[in-house]
Amino acid sequence: MIVMSDQMDWNFFDSKFGLVFSDQGRPALSTRLMVALFYLKQSYSLSDEALIAGFLENPYWQYFCGFEYFQHQFPCDPSSMTRWRNRLGESGCEHLLKETIRLARENNILKESELKEVIVDTTVQEKAITFPTDAKLLNRAREKLVMAAKFRRIDLRQSYSRVGKYLFLKQSGYAHAKQFKRSDRVVSKLRTFLGRVLRDVQRKCPEPDKELQTLMDLSWRAYRQKKQDSQKLYSLHEPFVDCLAKGKAGKPYEFGCKTSVVLTAKSNWVIGVKSFHQNPYDGKTLKPAILAAEQITEVAIQNIFVDRGYRGSQHWPEGKQVFLSGRRKLQKRLKKLLKRRSAIEPVIGHLKSDHRLKRNLLKGILGDHVNGILAGSAFNFKKILNHFRILCLHFFQLFKLQNLYLRFTLTLKV
Repeated sequence: MIVMSDQMDWNFFDSKFGLVFSDQGRPALSTRLMVALFYLKQSYSLSDEALIAGFLENPYWQYFCGFEYFQHQFPCDPSSMTRWRNRLGESGCEHLLKETIRLARENNILKESELKEVIVDTTVQEKAITFPTDAKLLNRAREKLVMAAKFRRIDLRQSYSRVGKYLFLKQSGYAHAKQFKRSDRVVSKLRTFLGRVLRDVQRKCPEPDKELQTLMDLSWRAYRQKKQDSQKLYSLHEPFVDCLAKGKAGKPYEFGCKTSVVLTAKSNWVIGVKSFHQNPYDGKTLKPAILAAEQITEVAIQNIFVDRGYRGSQHWPEGKQVFLSGRRKLQKRLKKLLKRRSAIEPVIGHLKSDHRLKRNLLKGILGDHVNGILAGSAFNFKKILNHFRILCLHFFQLFKLQNLYLRFTLTLKV
């Protein structure tokens, strides 16, 4: 960690992130501190609160964040991490990924020629929501409307608090027992309750504020949607969540957004992560994902290796060679690289299990974009740390061998 902190170009972040801050008001937190905290948070899969608490116990983290003496106070409030993420956005977080690639190239871990041949695949970045059902969504929308009306002192005709909760519990029991006709009747009653509350709020508050209007729009959307509708609402606090079916036996449906990962074909470095909403076809995501990777690496990509989900050359980027898995009659080198296409699957597994890509806790569309890029940055960060760790181990082993040799020569002289 100490070696890596001396290798990082902290002035690069000062020059890039200084543009998003003004010179008025309270001085901002140190750029080095916040960037280092972003790297550590995603690398060790910690929440903002756990990261700040762990900062006080780890002197190596403190040195990496730019402190010369051991600190006994929190460096910042955990909410500062949220504000920094929102202010930097997707383009700002891409600089963190760009710096890891620069550091790898500078230490001869990653060659420029390796950046020209990549593997691309998509995965689902799940959002932190409960599994959506019609009864749950209708009941929750009614509860939120009732709470919002009470806060604004709107006297409702009826809130359905007790009977709504009772029917919601009955519906889950009917569905578990596979008594679907009874379950559907209960869902219809919950829909009726929501409609009554909505019309009551609309009559008594004809000009609602922005927050109440947003809640009412989402509630009307939940009230009117049907089973076969496209672009359905699955969550009130995350309305942009999509339902994606990837063909998994254990999890046929996942709720979140589609995320494209771009990986070097030889050495498994993440050079691009791009999130997409409204569940686009895989081939349609290839062109923007490659464009984002080229902007980060500043190297033109030549060969792209993908699975058969990317069929349809009309969406492929121009001037690039795209190789689908299973293709025959290739050169020996290209055939070997195409066989390595499946190497992206364990990398996606590490991004999900180790770097917070499995369940995205960041809010909104911006949170989807930022979380994916930070996960890719953390994966590269860990690879560079492991490289420096191996170098240190070799150094200590050589030092130990030299000491043994000196002792042996001294004993011979004696």
